[in-house]
Amino acid sequence: MSLTGGNRNDVTQLLPLLDKVPAVAGTVGRPRRRPDALLADRGYDHDKYRRLLWARGIRPVIAERGHPYGSGLGIFRYVVERTIAWLHGFRRLRIRWERRDDIHEAFLGLATCLITHRHVRRLC
Repeated sequence: MSLTGGNRNDVTQLLPLLDKVPAVAGTVGRPRRRPDALLADRGYDHDKYRRLLWARGIRPVIAERGHPYGSGLGIFRYVVERTIAWLHGFRRLRIRWERRDDIHEAFLGLATCLITHRHVRRLC
């Protein structure tokens, strides 16, 4: 994971983020290093990024600007937005107080563990 300033545009970090996707094990054979498709909102709607994704063998599923809402991506985006809301429940992550990114990432990992523990506890 890479931390950037809050004033950076998200689309500038799209390709570096895809480069850091770890190998996914599971089926027999070579582990997968990239997703089949990338779901994104209107902020990523640009022909340049669509071409770069196709060149990497990734199908872009990006909402288009100027088209009415209701593309169906909201169903999948809800999971991401909900998870970010859970992380913002931890005050230390809502506003980044730490100057060192390794400490911030440690708190992020701790928050993820606590969120997972709460959900597993509900299942048992």
